[in-house]
This record gives sequence, structure tokens and C-alpha cells, in this order.
Amino acid sequence: MKKEDLRELTDKELRDRLEVAEKEYTQLKIQHSISPLDNPAKITLDRRNIARLKTEIRARELNNKQ
Repeated sequence: MKKEDLRELTDKELRDRLEVAEKEYTQLKIQHSISPLDNPAKITLDRRNIARLKTEIRARELNNKQ
């Protein structure tokens, strides 16, 4: 997901997507520890997506304070 796409979402949608992404990431890590994944790069992509979501949420929090 790109930054431009994230900016179009509402705060609630961002938080919902973050929650879902974190759950999926946790499940991927558990599955990978049990047996190797076909595409282990998916773990990295999910982690980066979570970081993008958190960054956008934090940026909005800082903009609201000003």
C-alpha cells in the first residue's frame, strides 16, 4: 500500500487495517517458525506495511495537536 492510498483513508479505517495487519503478521511468523514459508519475503513486506500504517497514524496525531 502506498502513502497516497493511506492518506485517503479515515482514522478509523487506518486503525482497523493496522489491527488486521498485525494479526496477519503474527500468524505468518508463527507459521514460519513451524515450517518454512514459500515466500519468506512476505514477512518483510508485512512489517513494512505495518510501519507505514503506524507512521501515517502518528503523523495525523501530530497534525491534530498543532
